[in-house]
This record gives sequence, C-alpha cells and structure tokens, in this order.
Amino acid sequence: MTPVRKLVLLGTGLIGGSFALALKRARLVQHVVGVGRNAANLSRALDLNVIDSASHVAVEAVEGADLVLLATPVGQMGRLMAEIAPALPDDCIVTDGGSTKQDVAALYREHLAGHLSHCVPGHPIAGSELSGAAAAQYGLFEGRRVVLTPLPETIAGAVGRTRDLWQACGADVFEMTPAEHDGIFAAVSHVPHLLSFAYMNALLDKPDVAGCLDFAATGFRDFTRIAGSHPDMWSDIAMANRGAVLADLRANVDALQQLIGLVDAGDADALKVFIDRASKARTEWGGRARK
Repeated sequence: MTPVRKLVLLGTGLIGGSFALALKRARLVQHVVGVGRNAANLSRALDLNVIDSASHVAVEAVEGADLVLLATPVGQMGRLMAEIAPALPDDCIVTDGGSTKQDVAALYREHLAGHLSHCVPGHPIAGSELSGAAAAQYGLFEGRRVVLTPLPETIAGAVGRTRDLWQACGADVFEMTPAEHDGIFAAVSHVPHLLSFAYMNALLDKPDVAGCLDFAATGFRDFTRIAGSHPDMWSDIAMANRGAVLADLRANVDALQQLIGLVDAGDADALKVFIDRASKARTEWGGRARK
C-alpha cells in the first residue's frame, strides 16, 4: 500500500493521535501535521512523536495534504471544513471520526460541496473517557470496528483508500448509510451515555450522596464509567442525533415505568421475567463479544 505523504489531523487527541501512531507503526505515513488551538497539547503531541509538526492554522496545514482527518467534536467540524475548503488539493481525501453521521454528511455538503468525491464520513468505534494527545495509543483500533458512511458522490477509490488505512490500523471496517448509523448508535452508545449521566445526577441529588459514594463498589463503577465522559462531546452528540436519541430515551422511560409498576405491585414473578429477559440477552451478547 502506498504511504500517505502528508496526513493532517484537525484535532490532535485520542482518535486522531492514535490513528497517526498506528499508521506510523505500519510505515504508512511520511509526515503528520497536528492542528489545534491548545499549544500545550500540540507540544505534548510533538514530544510523544504523535505528530511531526504543529500548526494553529488549518487552511495553511492542509496545503499539499493527501489525507485530512477531522478528529474534533462534531460541533467544531463545520467551521474547520469551511476554513480548509479553499486550500484542499483536488485529490485529498477528507474523512472524520464523528459519532453522528447525518449531521456530518450535511456539513460536508454545506462546506465542501466542490470536494464531495473525496469526502468519506467515518466513525471509529474506539472511544474513551480520556482525551488529549497523551491519550493516543498505538493499538487503539486493533480488533475495533470502524463504520464508513460514504456520500453518493464519493468515488470508490476514496472509500477504498480510507478502508485500507483503517484496516492497516487493525480495524474491521463496515459501510452503512448515515441514517442507519445514527439509529444504531443512538440505541447502543448515545442513549447509554445519557442514561449514565442521568443516574449520576439523580444520585447527586440525594441528601446522603456522600455515604452512597463511600459504599459504591464494582457494580456502580461498571455502570457509571461512561458518566466520566467529555461534556462538550456528548452534548454535541445528543443535539446532533436528537431525533433518534429522543425515540430511544422515550423507550427507556417506558421500560422504567414498566419496572416501577412491577415493583410497586409487588409482582415478583413478573419482575423475574423482566430481569431474566434482559439478563439472558446480555449474557448471550457478552459471549459473542468475547469471541
């Protein structure tokens, strides 16, 4: 596979940095430019050899690039697309790591209308509550999934090149439409995070919250781990995927109301059926996920 001559990371953190490190290890990138506003983070990225040079000006950084990865929160992508549009080389592939895809596809259309043949919306499913260049790691994408949601205008060569690079990072690559992506990830990612935030807020409103936290153990740790995730990112995601998120939040409200009804009625048999259905499904999924 031909190496990337110049990779530009618009956002030098967990996803962008780990992508760069994986390509470096595979000897598939010659030069990585990190772009961002945080000078300390860029300096750290240089020290860790995540990037080879740094810039605060996106439009200057993309000159001569053959691959650009938008690795910022989705709320920042439109501004960056508009900034780089005048300087993008014609054959430069632009992809992203956004957790929502219908809104990102719309941003490509709005800001990179003349470049859609080389735009490949994507979502590497390898998140973490950690952030910044120091969170970047070589093996982050090994055995993980990456979803590509090409636009109708995207040429096969751009999709294939993007697929090959993610596979070189160790990822399994899938394709679907932006709408399919957003419906799936509202259910299995976006809403679980929001439910974890809601649970933590409910706990914080209890008068004996300090005592509760003192005795919290592994179940609490496992259930609330994702409540430590980045507020800006998850607020952006919830707003960007609002329709699908609301539908699944309401479905969870219905399930909670059913649970409340069973406990309130003292219906132990029905409660056992309710729990057993969930338990069996989770155990079956866990067995498949470990294979």
